[in-house]
Amino acid sequence: MPTIPHIKEIYYPILAAFRFPANLVTIVILSRGNCGLSKCISVYMVTMATADLLVIIFNVTVYNIFSYHFPYPFLSYTAVCKFILCMNPATLDLSVWFTVSFTFDRFVSICCQKFKTKYCTVRTAAAVITTISVLICLENIPFLFAYEPDRIINGVHWGCRNKLDFFSSPAGAAYSWFESVAWLPFALILLFNCLTVRCILEASRARRGLRGRSSENQSDPEMKNRRKSIILLFTVSDSLIPLWLTAIVSFLTTRLTHTVHYQADYAAPAYIATETGFMLMYLSSCTNTCIYAATQTKFREELKQMMKSPWTVMLIFVKKMKDYTKASCLN
Repeated sequence: MPTIPHIKEIYYPILAAFRFPANLVTIVILSRGNCGLSKCISVYMVTMATADLLVIIFNVTVYNIFSYHFPYPFLSYTAVCKFILCMNPATLDLSVWFTVSFTFDRFVSICCQKFKTKYCTVRTAAAVITTISVLICLENIPFLFAYEPDRIINGVHWGCRNKLDFFSSPAGAAYSWFESVAWLPFALILLFNCLTVRCILEASRARRGLRGRSSENQSDPEMKNRRKSIILLFTVSDSLIPLWLTAIVSFLTTRLTHTVHYQADYAAPAYIATETGFMLMYLSSCTNTCIYAATQTKFREELKQMMKSPWTVMLIFVKKMKDYTKASCLN
């Protein structure tokens, strides 16, 4: 049976080969606004797809493929190495918290009708996304000071290694725990989804009562639209939890049992659990495209059209982006 390093050598290139074009296509299709979704939902979905694209670029392609299989000198500079190590957790945080913001937006849209008109707007979505992005960038700045050069050759700093003064300090240890424990966003996703389900069940009972028995056999367009929205919400948000669960559990287990360092023992259970958690965690960033294709009829139609005439679709996308930029500048 192949070891985890051998599996990673095959797994990550395949994941990158599929995920990069898939997320790019998703961004283009959703940005065109022809999928029958509101502008507010489209903003969140485009943002989530962009965060997933950043995960594939930094975490998978640069860190797990280029840095190990193609050790370019440029990537070995300490400054570049620090930047990559800082971007890895930042892109994952962006992907998760954008999903939380999308889940909360859908909760407000379904359960808070009075607050909906003020919150579920493109301007609010842009403000929320910008705020989350800034906070996560600030949160990950300490990673730039958590590493030091692995070696210095002719005055040039090469490579990165953990700075013992940082990780051994109480502040550094607390920051490491705070950065790595990812239970809070998933707890929020579960909370908002449970509250949304309760609101939907109550509204469905009330609606059936108002429609009366005479219309029991008739289709309800409102309930159909609501059902499609709920399917999209739950599949997008809840798919993250099982794929991240292994990484969270392995992190807590290795920290509590002090088995973080494996000393090149690739057969150690802690190493296998940790690397398996990372592989599943990175896989979560490519599931949304499959979810959109499975649940959204208009997305499938746009995908077929793009496959038939990709250059035409790209030109339309570029034109729309230019028009959007001009409109933003005028405003």
